Amino acid sequence: MAVTNAASMMIAEMREFASFTAAEQRYIRRSLDIGLSRCDAFRIWGRTQGETAAIRSQYVAYQELKALRGAIPAESGFDAIEDFIGKITRVAAFDLAQERIECFSAFRFLYERLLGAEARPWLPSAFCAAAALPQIRPERRKMLLQSLSEAAATAPGWSDRAPSFYPEFIEEVAA
Repeated sequence: MAVTNAASMMIAEMREFASFTAAEQRYIRRSLDIGLSRCDAFRIWGRTQGETAAIRSQYVAYQELKALRGAIPAESGFDAIEDFIGKITRVAAFDLAQERIECFSAFRFLYERLLGAEARPWLPSAFCAAAALPQIRPERRKMLLQSLSEAAATAPGWSDRAPSFYPEFIEEVAA
């Protein structure tokens, strides 16, 4: 039964990933490669000088991830909130400013994998804080903030189940 449940959860995660735009999927895979140190992102993702520069900037922005993973505050207290929310907002703002993430669900999908399941309760706050910053163009700000459903914003609880599907780069084969 546990194997069946785990398999169905992975399939649900795959379906969710498939529902994202091609740009979101590409950005999520690249971000996971950079944030989880899975490979040389410059070699795999750097097709142009512009992409190489963006990857370099993302490596710099993602330097905070290790500290964030170890600093996720308890849901019940107010200790350490300002350090965590400040840092995650800065990293999230970087990602949203790249204009590849179009909605909260793509953001949540990415950050659950970058930071772990323990970060789930904090993701709506981080998303709202980052999306509302003046560095995000007003029309994007509106689109991003409207993508956060009432259910996600007011969830009474969050699953602590770790994500099981981590999408990776797939090399295109010539026909």
